Amino acid sequence: MKYVKSHDIYFIRHGQTDWNVIKRKQGQTNVPLNDIGRKQARRNGNELKNILPKDPSCYDFVSSPLCRARETMEIVRYELGIRSRGYRTDERLMEINYGEWQGNTWDELREKAPDQVHARFTDPWNTLAPEGENYAQLSSRTLDWLSEIRQDTIVAGHGGINRCLRGFLEGLEPKKIPSIDVPQDKIMRIAGNTIKWH
Repeated sequence: MKYVKSHDIYFIRHGQTDWNVIKRKQGQTNVPLNDIGRKQARRNGNELKNILPKDPSCYDFVSSPLCRARETMEIVRYELGIRSRGYRTDERLMEINYGEWQGNTWDELREKAPDQVHARFTDPWNTLAPEGENYAQLSSRTLDWLSEIRQDTIVAGHGGINRCLRGFLEGLEPKKIPSIDVPQDKIMRIAGNTIKWH
């Protein structure tokens, strides 16, 4: 698959949560934004207002159904001056499912399951979290979502989804994708096969 469509995508990672601060694996656990995260979402909403080339009503708005992404989307829409809840959700945009690892830090997991963690850091693309998924599976559902884009779109999602999009568009080696840094106070604009940060 090669993404060559003319539709622009504005991808916003959810704002910071308390679990982000202490590097606790959130995965598909519902963790709310903290005050810094709400400030980041407001910043991204204001930046989006400055860079959108047309009226916000011309865009499709879609969010992960997890609460931290939905809250980010609602703050962004408020800053754009449109109805906060006027967007749809898509389960394919949920963060990677860390299964039994959710709620733990890597240090805690090294104590509980050192062999599993070693495998994860040796082969981060294919190693499956117990009762969860790996980055290969995450990438598959991310690209499935991407293939259905039919208009310019504004997205509130997660770090894992962002990494998979960038890995695909930039042609990165799969093993490098899980370690890509993803800011929470920037907007990633995808236009064709190019990426620009705002």
